[in-house]
Amino acid sequence: MTAIAGAGMAGLVAAARARQLRADVTVYEKGDRVGGSMLLSSGVVWRHLRFEDFRVDCSRGDERLQRLIWERLDESLAWLESTTGVRPLLDDTENPRTTGRRYDPGELSAALSREAGEVQLGQPFPFAERLVLATGGFPVRVACKHGLLVRSNPWSEGDGLDHARGLGATTAGDLDELYARAMPAPPARIGESDYVHLSQLYGGRARVTNERGEEFFQQPPAWHENDLAQAIARQPGGTAWFELDDPSHPKVQAAREAGGEVRDENGRVRVHVAAGVTHTLGGLRVDERARVLREDGTPIGGLVAAGVDVGGIASGGYASGLAQALVLGLVAAETLASDGSM
Repeated sequence: MTAIAGAGMAGLVAAARARQLRADVTVYEKGDRVGGSMLLSSGVVWRHLRFEDFRVDCSRGDERLQRLIWERLDESLAWLESTTGVRPLLDDTENPRTTGRRYDPGELSAALSREAGEVQLGQPFPFAERLVLATGGFPVRVACKHGLLVRSNPWSEGDGLDHARGLGATTAGDLDELYARAMPAPPARIGESDYVHLSQLYGGRARVTNERGEEFFQQPPAWHENDLAQAIARQPGGTAWFELDDPSHPKVQAAREAGGEVRDENGRVRVHVAAGVTHTLGGLRVDERARVLREDGTPIGGLVAAGVDVGGIASGGYASGLAQALVLGLVAAETLASDGSM
């Protein structure tokens, strides 16, 4: 039997694919529901339209894994739809740099759960000779360490990372690098259903200052604004102020309605924001077959990883965590099957 640690997108995909390959699998989810952080996302699974842009946006990432995800995403999306019967809400991303699909996260989580077979909720994963690590990285640990908001499911605390490192695994990427969003700072009321619509994505139009009034990020942010969110995370308290001349901006209004600190001053508006951690960019080092590696580059037998438990793919920038989960979830299941390890 193969154990799958985590019932987010990566774990559910791995389980569904493993069952297609006639494997005996059980998914262990320490939380009280399936879906992981996928359930809290916008549901967009995407890749860069051109691989060269992927390399530019994530210049410190592992080119081999980047190419794997870029080359396999389209066929993986076809697998996802044919396996689950879920149809996309949108057939593209509406971003000229990217291509992909948007799905309803709740519908997709439920459909993948049906295909995944047995899912044991409220259960930490056991020690197993054949194990897929898909625990969602360690965003909660990073948020607690740096005093940041959590913008992920509350159970991704690094269980997969700790288990693999105990077996001699090495890591890839910067373990403090993260994918984050600027969110309304406390006392704003932010529930899990608010993670998408409360994201303050207008940093390119705003004057950005820290709590001392210093403009710490003067250049235009990247199109994804993850660079700006990471810079906010490094400021004292992980907070900043966005100042702009459009008090009616819908994101500003959303922050105001959530109880965030929004100040109208001389025809301009200032919004107090805080960095919210969605997932980590550093993690376990794997090869193109999703096998977890030791420092010397040899694989640890029976251990594979998927999703953002894998590090070093989007290093230096931003890429789709759901694409990483989908492709590596499939690869992980296929690797164990081809090795006869299931």
